[in-house]
Amino acid sequence: MISFLVILLALVRYFENQLFYDPLIKFYEADYLQDTIPYFETGKMFFNVLLRYSLNSIISLGILYVTFFDRKILEFSVYLYSIFFVICFTVFVFLIFEIESEHFLAIFYVRRFLIHPILVLILMPAFYYYRRKNPSVLES
Repeated sequence: MISFLVILLALVRYFENQLFYDPLIKFYEADYLQDTIPYFETGKMFFNVLLRYSLNSIISLGILYVTFFDRKILEFSVYLYSIFFVICFTVFVFLIFEIESEHFLAIFYVRRFLIHPILVLILMPAFYYYRRKNPSVLES
């Protein structure tokens, strides 16, 4: 089941150009420091970032649940994913509206945290370590 969910994450990444509107992909593939930010539909881009974050989060939460079979871990992860989204999306929106050439790299990294399933790579070893240190605390 974990392999299937990881393949789903890979498919989201593989088909990103067909599934999501993101004019910044081509911008960052080019010499973005010498260029100006491309025109994009702000609402459409924000919706697609939200959609991609949601899709990756649901699959990542599935991976965490299948790995540990623990409702407390799942609930805590949902809470963390929500907080992470609110903070990163707020910073992303701020940077988009205050865009200047010195912010191009900041937008790139904040956007990357939003569109890629990075949290699962952090949470999985953290929960594994915590469970090994405290086996009775996280039992369902």
